[in-house]
Amino acid sequence: MIHAEHVRPDTFPGCNVYPSGYMKGPHLIHENLRLVLPDLLVFFNGGWSWVEAKHKTCFGWHRKTRQWTTGIDLGHYQQYLHIERATGLPVYLMFYHPQAQPNVRDINAGCPQESPVGLFGGLLSELQRKKDHTHPNHGRHGMVYWTPKSFALHYPLERVQ
Repeated sequence: MIHAEHVRPDTFPGCNVYPSGYMKGPHLIHENLRLVLPDLLVFFNGGWSWVEAKHKTCFGWHRKTRQWTTGIDLGHYQQYLHIERATGLPVYLMFYHPQAQPNVRDINAGCPQESPVGLFGGLLSELQRKKDHTHPNHGRHGMVYWTPKSFALHYPLERVQ
């Protein structure tokens, strides 16, 4: 019997392996890499897709470009792109921003009085072309950011709650 803790990238050559539950979070083993998986594997009529779900209080104000932005860890973003290619399944990136009230730092930097609210999202392969900027000094591996116009508004706030 093979236990999850014994699975190495070369255990099943030519296969993608999803050893759930023995690492910090779910990973996909592919081509000698351990890739962090998106939060959800969604089954629906006609297919499957990955979904990375983020919950943030509100968009942040990017002082340099003077616009709202939101983002994810750059290392995870790059791994999700790899997972999309490796599995052939689309990866959706979703952001839930429930609060219109910006944080004090953003208000002091001259942001608008209200941040966009709702459930925003898009297909990662499309968002790849819509990146606003990356920042190497934020997050563990740097961050990648998008503006609200990069996403579709899937649900306004009143429909999410």
